[in-house]
Amino acid sequence: MSLLYSTKVTAVGGRSGTVKSADGLLDQPLALPKALGGKGGATNPEQLFAAGYAACFSNAVIHVTRATSEKVKDKDIVVTADVGMQPNGTGGFALTVALDVTITGVDQATAEDVVAKAHAVCPYSNAVKNNIDVAIAVSVN
Repeated sequence: MSLLYSTKVTAVGGRSGTVKSADGLLDQPLALPKALGGKGGATNPEQLFAAGYAACFSNAVIHVTRATSEKVKDKDIVVTADVGMQPNGTGGFALTVALDVTITGVDQATAEDVVAKAHAVCPYSNAVKNNIDVAIAVSVN
């Protein structure tokens, strides 16, 4: 298999540091969220993961409909990712993920079928498979 894409991001200073991509397009300060005892005021790893998952999953929906008569346009798919962190019971931490997916222009059964297929092809979904239970709510508009 050939690599389709690769990126490199460097983090310095942990949750209160910075992240910067090799191409310079991402260059952000990080802050520990107030809910975790930090100062807040900047993005954090969970927000970045949620943004990536939501964007990737919405594109997976578009991708799986390309070969069908129920093509979903970019503006017809809205995905909200809710990412949380909780203790894992062994002294570490685990992520929680819930996706709220709304598709315009299809019926509920079609939306549910498309989302199930998208969940099977999305790289983020595949990365967390068998590790994080992803709750998915599907609605139509």
